[in-house]
Amino acid sequence: METSNQFLGTERIGKLMKQYAVPCIVSLLVGALYNIVDQIFIANASYLGSYGNAANTVVFPLTVVALAIAVMIGDGCCAYVSICLGRQEVGTAKRSVGNAVVMAVSSGVVLAALYLAFAAPIISVFGGTVNAETFRHSSEYFFYITLGIPFYMFGQAMNPIIRADGNPRFAMIATLAGAAVNIVLDPIFIFVFRWGMMGAAVATVIGQVLTAVLSVWYLAHMKIIRPQKGDYRLGGQVCGRTLALGITSFLSQISLVAAMAAINNMLRKYGALDPVFGQEQYAQIPMAVVGIVMKFFQIVISIVVGMAAGCIPIVGFNMGAGKFSRVRELFTRLLLAEAAVGAVALVLVEFFPRQLISIFGAANESSYYTDFAIRAFRVYLCMMIFACINKACFIFLQAMGKAVESTVLSMIREVVFGVGFALLLPVWFGLDGVLYSMPVSDVLTFLVAAVLIAQTYRELNRKDTLPMPD
Repeated sequence: METSNQFLGTERIGKLMKQYAVPCIVSLLVGALYNIVDQIFIANASYLGSYGNAANTVVFPLTVVALAIAVMIGDGCCAYVSICLGRQEVGTAKRSVGNAVVMAVSSGVVLAALYLAFAAPIISVFGGTVNAETFRHSSEYFFYITLGIPFYMFGQAMNPIIRADGNPRFAMIATLAGAAVNIVLDPIFIFVFRWGMMGAAVATVIGQVLTAVLSVWYLAHMKIIRPQKGDYRLGGQVCGRTLALGITSFLSQISLVAAMAAINNMLRKYGALDPVFGQEQYAQIPMAVVGIVMKFFQIVISIVVGMAAGCIPIVGFNMGAGKFSRVRELFTRLLLAEAAVGAVALVLVEFFPRQLISIFGAANESSYYTDFAIRAFRVYLCMMIFACINKACFIFLQAMGKAVESTVLSMIREVVFGVGFALLLPVWFGLDGVLYSMPVSDVLTFLVAAVLIAQTYRELNRKDTLPMPD
């Protein structure tokens, strides 16, 4: 039973990519849909509208903080487990899983407690004080979402671990089940019961609880890496290696939070100077619109990250087994696939922005809302191809065990460029400067990523020519 994953080193790469990447894509898409579905129903509720949309945008990065910690634990464990199994170190793999479970549960409880204790200042930091109505909706939505944080984090952390155990299908089903419940309950709570932001949040939390319960069930029935009682005792070396391999996933998410905090505050600051959005009744529009644009971007990135993260067990196993030609082939296929996804997304945002914004209730809003949304889609996401390739590079390096290179590249993109340009460009270009920050960051990051991609190919070619040790 413990060698049942040996097919990762022998099966065709294309078949493995499909087998592992598709469920991972679906899982991440469904995870993204929790917040997006909330926003769609909120936007189409006449009594919530753009105020509810803006509130959703304010709270969204705070759920990303929880996701960042969860994927750091889960993706790091997945990469570590895969490398260990490639080396036939099953005992270490089990300890990694046990430690990851403890870290996920404890961090979820601590984060929820911090959120509840500092709710008002946290909401203010993310632009929730743009006007009184937005703050009221944000506070209500934030409180109930926070109650589900421990369940959300546990389910998200377990998802890649379940994939590492060789069951990407169950990982997908667990996430799908929770999202399906959310989709069914959202319209009931928002339109029938008219619970407003509370209804959207409660529907989400119920779905997250279901995913967590299914994950607990699987933990007790793991096939290859079921941890024993002693494996749940935290160990510094195992935790350190797990978190080091997952730090890129953490940074790619947490830096989005930093960027959104910067963006939301720049939107509030420079929107107040705009002749239209400086008016009280339109003040929330820039924040609501950019939040919607970023939700579309999240859908695309969920596909991109799903393709790359789904390959982590394949990369880790073959690196551990010394099968570098297979790693090289997988890297090539992944980069091409990610570029194709970016190209399709680019066509959508450039040619169909009006149709995209209409999904989020634009019919109930002013022409200022629609005009700004069209410009935001076309400018903010105009370098989607580079953005997709960059994300693939981050995760692939992580899967290879190159935590330092992956972390540095992620930091450059998300913190140095992402936050830096979001703060600087509006000084010269006003609201448009916020929109320019995304494409400028992606182009400059791609120049750095191209160097690392070339180095990775050279290293894999070199290792492939060396004789395998006995």
